[in-house]
Amino acid sequence: MTATQLLLLLSMLPLLWPTAALPFMPGNIGEVFGLSAGKGDGGTLHRSKRGWMWNQFFLMEEYTGTDHQYVGKLHSNMDKDDGNVKYVLTGEGAGSLFIIDEKSGDIHATKRLDREEKAMYTLHAKVIDRRTNREMEADTEFNIKIHDINDNEPKFAKEIFFASVPEMSEVGTSVATVTANDADDQTYGNSARLVYSILQGQPYFSVDSENGTIKTALPGMDREVKENYQVVIQAKDMAGQMGGLSGTTTVSITLSDVNDSPPRFANHSFRVTAVESTEVGGAIGRIKADDPDIGRNAEMDYSIVGGHDMFNIITDQSTQEGVLVVRKALDYEDKRDYEFRVEVRNTYLDARFVHGLQFKDYATIRVTVEDVDEPPVFTRNPYVIEVHEDTAAGSFVGVVSARDPDAENKPVKYSIDRHTDLERLFNIDSVNGSITTLKALDREMSRWHNISVVATEINNPRQTTRVPVFIKVLDVNDNAPEFAMSYDTFVCENVKAGQLIQTISAVDTDEPLVGHKFVFSIAPANPNFTIVDREDNTANILTRRGGFRRREMSMYFLPVVISDNDYPIQSSTSTLVVRVCACDSRGNMQTCNPEVLPFSDGLTTGALVAILLCVVILLMIVVLFAALRRQRKKEPLIISKEDVRDNVVSYNDEGGGEEDTQAFDIGTLRHPEAMDANKMRRDIIPEMLFPYRRSSPAKDHNGDVRDFINGRLQDNDSDPTAPPYDSLATYAYEGCGSLAESLSSLESGATEGDQDYDYLTSWGPPFKKLAEMYVAKSPDRET
Repeated sequence: MTATQLLLLLSMLPLLWPTAALPFMPGNIGEVFGLSAGKGDGGTLHRSKRGWMWNQFFLMEEYTGTDHQYVGKLHSNMDKDDGNVKYVLTGEGAGSLFIIDEKSGDIHATKRLDREEKAMYTLHAKVIDRRTNREMEADTEFNIKIHDINDNEPKFAKEIFFASVPEMSEVGTSVATVTANDADDQTYGNSARLVYSILQGQPYFSVDSENGTIKTALPGMDREVKENYQVVIQAKDMAGQMGGLSGTTTVSITLSDVNDSPPRFANHSFRVTAVESTEVGGAIGRIKADDPDIGRNAEMDYSIVGGHDMFNIITDQSTQEGVLVVRKALDYEDKRDYEFRVEVRNTYLDARFVHGLQFKDYATIRVTVEDVDEPPVFTRNPYVIEVHEDTAAGSFVGVVSARDPDAENKPVKYSIDRHTDLERLFNIDSVNGSITTLKALDREMSRWHNISVVATEINNPRQTTRVPVFIKVLDVNDNAPEFAMSYDTFVCENVKAGQLIQTISAVDTDEPLVGHKFVFSIAPANPNFTIVDREDNTANILTRRGGFRRREMSMYFLPVVISDNDYPIQSSTSTLVVRVCACDSRGNMQTCNPEVLPFSDGLTTGALVAILLCVVILLMIVVLFAALRRQRKKEPLIISKEDVRDNVVSYNDEGGGEEDTQAFDIGTLRHPEAMDANKMRRDIIPEMLFPYRRSSPAKDHNGDVRDFINGRLQDNDSDPTAPPYDSLATYAYEGCGSLAESLSSLESGATEGDQDYDYLTSWGPPFKKLAEMYVAKSPDRET
């Protein structure tokens, strides 16, 4: 391709794409022809000029056509239009966003491009010989720039902004700045050039068209009149020209409070009623001033003009009210009406509004005191009374006094709260309040007694007052001193005369005013020990001699007399036990056991004691053995045949006790005359279907049985050899009128061997067991 052809191609580009003409003007081409290597005539190599004809391409964004968007054409002077040249495109978007015709070199965009997503693409082009697949032109880089159009409207960061400005601000006071962003190209055209305007909020506010700063436009805006404003701001691109895109946002502006309003009382006169029983510090009423300001600017402080002795006013910070409180106790009988002035003012002032306004107000307070029935009042609170501990029961301790503060001065009675005097040590006169003792007091047991005295109106018992009475028990020297502790004192056998063996001290539960001073002494005739008073409430015990021997005396009891110096003088005698011990040469105790004295036969005292213990044990064993033998030889229940008691035969068949009613009928035992002869035992199965029947004994002849049992009962009660535990004695004496006669062998003239017991088998099942015992036995066997 010649230079003329290239210029013709470049001149056609404005027709295809007007905006692409500028970069391809001849003055911008530079060296568009390169040298390419090839063979000339004679086979010599020569350089040929390069044939690339582009620098960069421009492509309009947001293409809306149905065909692929034409980008540009690549052509090389190596292309002879014979179909041997192949154009290849690589780089960003090659093959997907951008395609090239391999033969003609035409480049097209296959998709709709958005500059806001990517503004420029870098690609590479090369020319390849189709026959040899060799590169005819080296790889060359070029750019495709996306040309911007106004397709994005301005956007604010938030849909609604919040701002505030003080009320009463001057015109032009800055409120807030809101800005929008436009995604279009800021460097090309007016697509991203924004202009701000106010759509809503006039005439109160204005906005700077260039930077979006909102300012006040009206003077004297009062928060108490209107507090909140809604301002709508618009941002429009294309420098605000017609056809530009726009976006809006809302700014909520609040007027902040300033202290431009003073507090004012709605009513400049208040009347308050207070009962005279109101406690000091108690509230009697509240007053409040109005302040249209809010927050800190509405805080107020109340005070009494000139102060007042009886009342005070404090500010409730939560409600901004003035609370009237009692400063001193009110007395209806003393004064009933009070009047004073109260001032209220703002705590914080704004210097801009102080001039010309009084930021305070005044009101008059009138207080009326009402009479109430008051409880008695003691003349003192509390009472402190002193009494000596040697005061006898019934003695006077002190007196309390109370009166009715009302004008009527009703009578008062006194009493002691017994919950504070559980031991009932004191009593009080209900009329005059005199306190006396009920028992003798002991300071060593309790030094203080705290009781409560109650004063009650006689006409109105609900009106009571209590006062604490502290009774201090004064000390009297009534206790003697004694040893301060228990002493473990010993003296060595090898001790010398005048040697210290113990230092003693004393204590006294009394508390004299001048302090304790004890005097120690022992009997002067003591040959073994002596005492030396150290004049500091201690004393030393010294040996009077040496040569102590455990054989002679293993322990000494030393009486020590201790006296105090108070009046009356008290003294006591404490005994100090001194043991005699064996010590080494340095005086260290080794043993204090009594030394065993040897006897002539060689037996020591310990051996003799052991022998005696053995003898005592043997004697105890003998006595115990003899007692057991005597227990075994105790006379049986049946001593001889003359004994009226019959033999007791054990069947080893235990019943269930008193609750067992199957083996016998308790009613029959209590009433023998009602016993049925044919009644069988209920705890065994009868062997005969039809038992043997016999007639009942005579019911009128049982008096001798009763006499017999009573006699045996009396004999057992008076028998000293009877066992100490409960026992059962069974007597088979049926008395007169029995068909079987007596079953006892007592008073029988024949021996058991001579008797024939075969008749027992014919008596039926009730006598079966007895028949087996007597009939089956040999005569020589003892029953």
